[in-house]
Amino acid sequence: MAKSKLVQANEKIAKAVTEGFSKIENGVVAGYTKIEDRFVDAYLTKEGETVVEAKEKLRQEQAQRRQSK
Repeated sequence: MAKSKLVQANEKIAKAVTEGFSKIENGVVAGYTKIEDRFVDAYLTKEGETVVEAKEKLRQEQAQRRQSK
């Protein structure tokens, strides 16, 4: 059975909105990650430690805090 023109138009609109939201979401997450990495690099890394290592250390410390509660 053929879909009506309104259903087809609604599907196109829904697809466009979903794709637009996805692009915005990806941009926001990427921007936040850049800011987070710079903050960790500037304030939370110790000598010779990479950003990835510092983030992992923070995750482990947070997990320990949650377990101790």
